[in-house]
Amino acid sequence: MSERPHLLFVSPRFLFPTDQGGKIRTTQILRGMKGGRFEIILVSPASIGAEQRFAAELQQVCDRFVSWPSVDDGRFFRSLRLRHLVSRLPVSIAADYSTAGAAVIHAELAQSPTVAVFDFLHSMVMAPDTLPCASVLFTHNVEAEIFNRHAQVAANRLKKALWRSQFRKMNAFEQAVIPRFDTVVAVSERDAGAFARIDGARNIEVIGTGVDLEFFTYTPPGDQERVVFTGAMDWLANIDGIEFFMQEVWPQVAEQRPRASMTIVGRNPSPALIERAKSRGLPWQFTGFVDDIRPHIQGAAAYVVPLRVGGGTRIKVYEAMATGIPVVSTGLGVEGLPLLADQHYLHGDTPKALADAIIQLLENPDLRQRLAFQARHYIEENFSSNAIARQFEDICWRTTFPTDDSAK
Repeated sequence: MSERPHLLFVSPRFLFPTDQGGKIRTTQILRGMKGGRFEIILVSPASIGAEQRFAAELQQVCDRFVSWPSVDDGRFFRSLRLRHLVSRLPVSIAADYSTAGAAVIHAELAQSPTVAVFDFLHSMVMAPDTLPCASVLFTHNVEAEIFNRHAQVAANRLKKALWRSQFRKMNAFEQAVIPRFDTVVAVSERDAGAFARIDGARNIEVIGTGVDLEFFTYTPPGDQERVVFTGAMDWLANIDGIEFFMQEVWPQVAEQRPRASMTIVGRNPSPALIERAKSRGLPWQFTGFVDDIRPHIQGAAAYVVPLRVGGGTRIKVYEAMATGIPVVSTGLGVEGLPLLADQHYLHGDTPKALADAIIQLLENPDLRQRLAFQARHYIEENFSSNAIARQFEDICWRTTFPTDDSAK
């Protein structure tokens, strides 16, 4: 084959800065595939000046980049989302539709790429009904499941009703979209099982969650009683988790370890949440967006994942493990990850269990060191981002050339 086959990669989000788990996972995979068996054409929305500002980063993940104007995530965008409550589509899907984006995607498909990869279900809202080439859907979550979990923990009847309505719409959208693809890539066996139960679903593949081990180097946990959390603080699952942690878990930690402190690393924490922590006199720091999370988390005594809502797998857990921070998590926080409680992390699903696990780590330096070392070794042996990128490339190759044995 004299020319590399063309892989069209459609993302519903501009990938930089990599400030969300999905963007981190996608960027790592594309970076690992760049220069490999496919020529990569990346298409996504982009704000004014973003392509120039992140030109070096784009060169690392694709051979050609094509964009359409992104919708400003401000008051106008929020009003659009409210309007979409009456749409037959879930709000998060309908709000991602762009006439300009659809035109770009249709034009690139008309160039006859060898294979098209759609990142997240959301990108399919702009796709034609029939894809003209081999096709792969890269799912990071079972989206409908997230909405159902929001309904389960919603605080009042109105919110429960809204989330249930969105769950039904997202479930219908997933049921309609999944069968349109030659291959669906899931990030856990659990997610793959959910997709396999959809009528008409074809080939379901699973890739692991990877971490850049050269970027996240090992630093032993420190002696200061510092607990950390990382995650976008405009993501509803993270907001729910931190509010739950502040209200029900932290008071128990503070009672036993009054010198303990908390750092929340992630973009757009709400002023109301920051004020709540301040008014209670909590030793909590909210960093907001940072270019590099490492200086803010290295040397912490515990990394907490107090999530009650979500789906897919959380790359942040592996990043913490690779960095040398002992992890304390709910079962949902590590859902889909092949981890063993008490060997790779400490588990707690109730406020008391979470608090007790954190207190254990703050009190016991030997336990911190043991968990941190075991976790780093496990990640090194199994979950480097380069290995995951090769898995993804192999899946795309098998989908494109099913009779070629070279990717088996």
